[in-house]
Amino acid sequence: MSRIQEKKTITTAPSPFIVIGIDVSKDQLDLFVSPAGNHYSFKNNAGGIAELVNFCRDHDADLVVLEATGRYHRMAHETLHEAGVKTAVANPARSRSFARSVGRLAKTDRIDAQVLAEYGERVRPPVSTPPSKLQAKIAEITVARRQIVDEMKILKQQQSQALDSIVATQIEARISLCQRHCKDLEQLLAELIEEDDGLRRRHEILTSIPGIGLTTSATLISELNELGGANAKQIASLSGVAPMNRDSGSFRGKRKIGGGRKPVRDVMYMAAVAAIRWNKDMAAFYQRLKKAGKPFKVAITAVMRKLLILANTLLSENRLWSETPP
Repeated sequence: MSRIQEKKTITTAPSPFIVIGIDVSKDQLDLFVSPAGNHYSFKNNAGGIAELVNFCRDHDADLVVLEATGRYHRMAHETLHEAGVKTAVANPARSRSFARSVGRLAKTDRIDAQVLAEYGERVRPPVSTPPSKLQAKIAEITVARRQIVDEMKILKQQQSQALDSIVATQIEARISLCQRHCKDLEQLLAELIEEDDGLRRRHEILTSIPGIGLTTSATLISELNELGGANAKQIASLSGVAPMNRDSGSFRGKRKIGGGRKPVRDVMYMAAVAAIRWNKDMAAFYQRLKKAGKPFKVAITAVMRKLLILANTLLSENRLWSETPP
């Protein structure tokens, strides 16, 4: 009589996906570790961030999620990236939208850190590569230029309403000063781009597309580091030009764009307006949409999206734009 021995297979539970959400302020980093559910905090300085790196390693973090907070998150992002810790930078609008969707309406540093950890666990945002120091400098200059342009718009409106000639003359002088400052910053942008072979090539490719000039190229270089390394859907989403559904039951709401990186969306609007005049391919695409009855905003947003996807493709293939043959 033979005895059949049954082999017992030992199954082990899969390791949990560990996410650390970090709410960033000027002086402090508040952490929440998921799924453990623990809160911690570190100083937002070189010493505190070094402790943070060791903490992430000790806890075998699969993903760290920071919220973009201007310059306050940059040191932590750069240091974590250099240490090999996978880090995603969440857009504040998207993380707050996620918080509302899960019923987290209260807002404190500890709650925000927990929301970011949950966002990372459920959404799994892509890992972000921090901009180089040169890209950060270019970003700072493009922001300064954008602020001057906004100031000029206000001054021109004031000038059109000025009753006193002395006031009008002073406003004119301030507008002229703003214009000189703009030119100086544009010259500085061109010089900085020339300093780096990689950035120079990216600029060359981007500005080969009719409609994209120096300031648009500089903004894309500094604000959309993923361009050329992500797929079309990701680029549209990161830039805030992907249409979002507003449907519920049988109701079908209008599609809207939003979220993403506003500086990119702003410059791409101006690029799209220029492209429908000077880029035959984009002009034909725009006219097809208009003939189909699409409103201006819908049509111009589609051109923005098409331009961005085109730029993404050209950068990924390292080639210049060429007009489609007739």
